[in-house]
Amino acid sequence: MIKLGEKIKSLRKQKNISQEVFANYLGVSFQAVSKWENGYTMPDVTMIPAIASFFGVSTDELFDFNLFETEKQVEEICREAYKYRFDDPERSEQILREGLQRFPGNDIILNNLLYTMDCRTRADEVISLCKTLIESTKQDDVKYDACRILAECYKETGQDALIAPTLELIPEIYFSKLELMASLLDGEVSYESAQKHKNICAEDLICMLIIAGKRLREMGEEDKARTQWRIALGVMDAFKEDFVEDKWFSSTVYDYTSEQRKEIEQLLGTQM
Repeated sequence: MIKLGEKIKSLRKQKNISQEVFANYLGVSFQAVSKWENGYTMPDVTMIPAIASFFGVSTDELFDFNLFETEKQVEEICREAYKYRFDDPERSEQILREGLQRFPGNDIILNNLLYTMDCRTRADEVISLCKTLIESTKQDDVKYDACRILAECYKETGQDALIAPTLELIPEIYFSKLELMASLLDGEVSYESAQKHKNICAEDLICMLIIAGKRLREMGEEDKARTQWRIALGVMDAFKEDFVEDKWFSSTVYDYTSEQRKEIEQLLGTQM
């Protein structure tokens, strides 16, 4: 596999631009670019998508990876990390970090990495990575997911004025790829998609019921608010009998929504 510095130098010469022009685009010194090209140092991993975008190539092409094999291996890395996303995010992050050592700057791995990072304690890191993906990824699903996470991070960190402009980057969509894959395909792919979409929908429904209840309480509609929260508890309880498909998950919706249950119990003023 060709060295990254040599690849960058080759692509730069193909575009017939100087180290200074390339460096200015990335916001680094031309000395830094020179060190990359001569193999003395490597670009920071968060800069890889921007470098690939500048040259109009994928990150896999930048590293001369076989695209098909890379996609399979990246999918396996993310699948393994997903098992621990909810109840052991540190382990999930470790798996993804190790994946980035094999596939530096891979958009899919970086996107999954965002799910393991708590924006309340790592806001600067989350915001920086989101902005990098939004500006440089060629994959719409990665871009819009990064927009969503960035907006949530702004909310958590009190940067409310930045939320709406960020959300405006996301198109209105009334269906998901997982939903369509579950409905229109067959066999293992359909089943996996249905399981994943089921859990996502359940978690989203619980969150929306909590939010709706809070807004109703603010409006003075206490009975309606409490109804929303009781429905949310009912959704959680409905998953008590669910089983874990350990190929994709390490816990059930009932297990990993325990914090939401505590929140609802506090809102209701009871310990159920």
